Amino acid sequence: MFTLRPEPSLAEWSEAEALYQFQSNAPAEVRDALGITCARLAGGVLLSMREDPAHYWSKALGFGFAGPVTTDLIGEICDFYRARNDPSADLQLAPSVLPPDWAKICAEHDLFQGTSSVKLARDLSLSVPVAPGGPPVERVDARGAEEWATMLMRGFDMADKPLVAMTAAFAALPRVRAYVVRHGGEVIAAAGMYIGGETAQLLGAATLPPYRGRGAQSALLRARISDAIAAGCRVIFTETGAETPGTHNSSLHNMKRAGFVPLYERVTWVLSTRSPAGK
Repeated sequence: MFTLRPEPSLAEWSEAEALYQFQSNAPAEVRDALGITCARLAGGVLLSMREDPAHYWSKALGFGFAGPVTTDLIGEICDFYRARNDPSADLQLAPSVLPPDWAKICAEHDLFQGTSSVKLARDLSLSVPVAPGGPPVERVDARGAEEWATMLMRGFDMADKPLVAMTAAFAALPRVRAYVVRHGGEVIAAAGMYIGGETAQLLGAATLPPYRGRGAQSALLRARISDAIAAGCRVIFTETGAETPGTHNSSLHNMKRAGFVPLYERVTWVLSTRSPAGK
C-alpha cells in the first residue's frame, strides 16, 4: 500500500527525463554514428535514433499532461520522426491521457498497437525489504562505467559498441547510480538508476543466463531502494513487460516482492514514419 499516491504525470515524467538524459548525453561521435536527436515538445520528450541496431531507442514519452493529446500533436510527433528518416518509433502514453477519439487519431496517423508494459512505483517511506542471502552488490564509479555498460547491453542483446559507449557515458552523470554483481571476479549482473530530485527511476537490469535465479536482481533492487532513500527520494518508479495469458515475467514478481505496486498498464503505440494516405 502507498502512504502517498504518485500521479501518472510524475511516473511518466520520471521515465521520460531519465531516457532523455540517457541519449542526449551520448558522446558526439556516438550521436553521429547512431543518428541521435533529442527534443522536448508539449511537456514530453522526443528521442530519435535513426541507426538503432536494436530498434528500441526511438521513443516519444511524457505527453498529455502539459496539454491534451490531439491529432495535431500526434501529427507533429510523426513529422519529427519522418523528418529524420527514422524507420519507426514508439509512442508511450499513460492510459489516463488517451482522448475519446483516440481510435480515430490512430487511424489518421497510421498508429498501431504494440506490446504493453506495467508501470510500478514504490513508496520510499516504507521500510526496505530484508531478505536472507543474496550476492553482494558493488556500486560502480566512472572507472567501471564501461564494464557496467557492456554487461547491461549484453543482457539486452544490445552489445554494439556505440550503444555501449552511450551507456557508459550515462553512468558518468552525477544523477546516475550504476551497480554490478560479480561471480569469481566476473560481472554477471548489472542495473542502473536515475535520481530526479524527489523521484528515482530504475533503468535496466540484466543477469547473464547461467546466473539467473540466484538472487542477483533482488539484491540489485534492494541496493537501489536503499540508495534512493539516502538520496532523499520519496518514490521510485520502474516499468516492465506486462504478463499475458500463459506467460511469466520474473522481473515483475521480483519488483512486487520488493514493495513495488503496479499503477497501470501502458500500451506502446507504434508510429508509422510513412506519410498517411492523402498527405
